[in-house]
Amino acid sequence: MQNPFETGHIKNYILLYASVVVIMILFFIASTLFNDVKTMDKKVFNSEVGETLHVDNRKDVVEEKSEQTKFKLLDKAY
Repeated sequence: MQNPFETGHIKNYILLYASVVVIMILFFIASTLFNDVKTMDKKVFNSEVGETLHVDNRKDVVEEKSEQTKFKLLDKAY
């Protein structure tokens, strides 16, 4: 077995590594140049605290929804 440092093969490995790095940099530059980023407006949220629903009102709403969403089960399970 030969030592790659003595035979000059290490130069080929370094060139291969450098070429991979250069290709990665070129792909990064190409992807950033041709990718148009649209500016987005900043959203403004209302930070004022309004009225909240009471616990009793929520229970009534849940009961009304459960009565409205009745469904019929199938005779067989497939």
